[in-house]
Amino acid sequence: MKHDALYYPSASQRMVTFGSRGMVATSQALGAQAGIQVLQQGGNAVDAAIAVAAALTVVEPTSNGLGSDAFAIVWVNGELHGLNASGPAPRAASVEAIRARGHDKVPEHGVLPVTVPGAPAAWAALSERFGKLPFADLLAPAIALAECGFPISPVVSQMWEEAHADYRPYGDDVFKPWFDTFAPNGRAPRPGERWTAPDHASTLRAIAATRGQAFYQGELAERIDAFMQEHGGLLCHEDLAAFRPEWVEPISTRYRGHDIWEIPPNGSGLIALQALGILERLGEEGRDPVETLHRRIEATKLGYMDGRHYITERGAMQPSVEQLLADDYLRARAGLIGERALDPKHGNPIKGGTVYLATADGDGNMVSFIQSNYMGFGSGIVIPGTGISLQNRGCSFSLDPEHANVLAPGKRTYHTIIPGFITRNGEAVGPFGVMGGYMQPQGHVQVITAMLEDRLNPQAALDLPRWKWTEGRTVEVEPNFPDHLAQALARRGHQIVKTADSISFGRGQIILRDNASGVLCGGTEPRTDSAVLPW
Repeated sequence: MKHDALYYPSASQRMVTFGSRGMVATSQALGAQAGIQVLQQGGNAVDAAIAVAAALTVVEPTSNGLGSDAFAIVWVNGELHGLNASGPAPRAASVEAIRARGHDKVPEHGVLPVTVPGAPAAWAALSERFGKLPFADLLAPAIALAECGFPISPVVSQMWEEAHADYRPYGDDVFKPWFDTFAPNGRAPRPGERWTAPDHASTLRAIAATRGQAFYQGELAERIDAFMQEHGGLLCHEDLAAFRPEWVEPISTRYRGHDIWEIPPNGSGLIALQALGILERLGEEGRDPVETLHRRIEATKLGYMDGRHYITERGAMQPSVEQLLADDYLRARAGLIGERALDPKHGNPIKGGTVYLATADGDGNMVSFIQSNYMGFGSGIVIPGTGISLQNRGCSFSLDPEHANVLAPGKRTYHTIIPGFITRNGEAVGPFGVMGGYMQPQGHVQVITAMLEDRLNPQAALDLPRWKWTEGRTVEVEPNFPDHLAQALARRGHQIVKTADSISFGRGQIILRDNASGVLCGGTEPRTDSAVLPW
């Protein structure tokens, strides 16, 4: 029977999902299944998160891979922990080095935007500190998927075709391994087509056997180094060998009686916290849906302007995170919001696709985890014979010496990927996330306000039509965004642009826990090939 896997003329409805022994929510059903398999083998939420993350590099290579970065927020034994596994710029990377190669900005593709990948080290660090099962067992589902094959899901196929079109104009031999690996038949795989990745499986085996060391100091590191040196890249073996993920204290703001947590800069979660902090200081919202949307959009714009201007490595930031989240500063920013749409500017508090996953187990442990190659497949660079696609996170650096996020050797760049977490009165409520480039802080604001202000369950919060501020007074809205609301926002000065596709509006997952009963309540993204699986 022939059909179009991306054509849905009728609206569908997904109910919120309940479980008690465990739950996994992510953007691809086979990836979620890997996590449930590990839980049922006696693993905890951290083990499940690692299994899902590894599996997603196989089944959703359009958004992440073995050359990705990662961040995690982990609730274990009543405490919250943060992990920053974003890699720094190579030691040879500098403004001068990029300009000497004829560029006035860091290019999006090729060897130059590649920074040190952090994902394999993140998996090993999480397993060592909090895991229950042997590390090799956690990667077994991913290895089986890569080795035995699986059918390509619809949205992954769509994104794969877009990537193929993006890379096709490049005639440089440096991109040939991408086509050899991901388009061996001269095209992207179609929905339902079986795909195998034997090189990817071999690399996962090496990572599993060495707890990631093969990637940073062994044979895989040598192959990455050799390819980079051959093609004029900046990343080298010494950069890989020196990398260590960083355990960090998450940062938070209070919103409607809950504490909302994010990873501190260089992650951009600060933007979501600023927006929610501004909304908190505006007070409870009324019943007018137009006023509600207007305030949420304006608060997000103000947070984004500060984030774009100031966020970089935390140690290099001025003003500090604490100053940007200070009560008096957020009150002053809230005071800028009026009846009409703003052309936002950054303030000064100093006076004078990505994949996301959420897991939970029956013991109350929970993980919010995100990993990304940044722009789809990333740099377009694949290390031959390994399945390793390298991220292009370095293109976020500025070459302006006066910019906070200026490129420097060993520096970590502004990062769009952000895992979120909710607590209340010192107890875990649950992990949440909405991946999708610069949509992510905006998605965090939208699902948090939907749950805590509008009282929607996780699935209903994810189902809501989304908006996305882009610049100035321009706000993009999804195809199903209500016309009457779009028209009312336009009358307030917003420049509303209705899009033809929802893929750029993020893909989210949420798991909440009722601490009295232990019941888990989950929602998953309707805009992609997602699943939330209970146990």
